[in-house]
Order: sequence, then structure tokens, then C-alpha cells
Amino acid sequence: MQVREIQTQDWPAILTIQDECYPNIEPESLAALQSKAQLSPETCYVITQADAVIGYCLAHPWQRDLPPSLEQVLDTVPKQETLYLHDIAFSAKARGLGAGAAVFSRLIEQARNWGLGSISLVAVGGAHTYWQLLGFKSRIIDKSLDSYPEDACYMVYAID
Repeated sequence: MQVREIQTQDWPAILTIQDECYPNIEPESLAALQSKAQLSPETCYVITQADAVIGYCLAHPWQRDLPPSLEQVLDTVPKQETLYLHDIAFSAKARGLGAGAAVFSRLIEQARNWGLGSISLVAVGGAHTYWQLLGFKSRIIDKSLDSYPEDACYMVYAID
């Protein structure tokens, strides 16, 4: 298993994994996804096994408690207060490889290097229970999460 920055030829596989992982959610456009990688290539990765993309991670610095809307195309960072984990998704081929732990560890390291005190995300599809196990805590924010599915939950992981 290898974790590396996203390359142009990886986008079709990323879109396929997005469809596999979120069958009940309208998929985000390629432009919206690519804008995250263009904004922060250091924290946007693919996970490969035998040269096949089996997962991806899209994260970028952002303003605390004001997550971007789904389908929002990003071109600038308002404030660098948190590392916002937009999406992390794996195909069934990634099960049992420790890919999630490897990527999360890498994100924590990068956030520390940038002097960011937290990682934040919006959990959907019941994923909040997974993120709680990793130490994320739910937080009520003023920004509407209407662009996300109904069960959307804003969460923050404090970096020691």
C-alpha cells in the first residue's frame, strides 16, 4: 500500500470510489473535488495497492466552525485555523490494509507542521460514530449544514 499526492490520471478512480461509498448522496462534481487538491496538494492523497487507486483523502486548511458547503469550488482559504477533512473514502479493496489509520496519522502530522490545532469535518451517513472512536467531538456551529445530508454532524479533533 502506498499513500501519495493525487495525479491527473487518478480522478476517474476517485469518482468511482465516491460513487461506491456514497450511493445515496448526489456525487460532487469533478471541479469541486479538484479544487480541494489544487488548494492543498500536500493534504490530498490517493491510496494505491499494486498501482490501483483504492482510496482517497481530500483535506485542506480552513476556518474553524465554518465548513465549506458541499459542491463548493474553493480557490482561497479564508483563515488557516483547522485542517478540514473534506472526504476520505476507500473502495472495498482497501479493507484490512490499515489505510484509514495511515492517512489519518499523516493528516495529524501535517496539521502539526502547519501549526493548526485541530482537524475538523462534517460526518454523514452515520460516520460520526467512527470519528468519535478516533477522538472527534461533535460541535454545534452557527453555519447551516443544509448542503449536506440531513444527518450531517460537524466534528472536531483537537491536536495535542
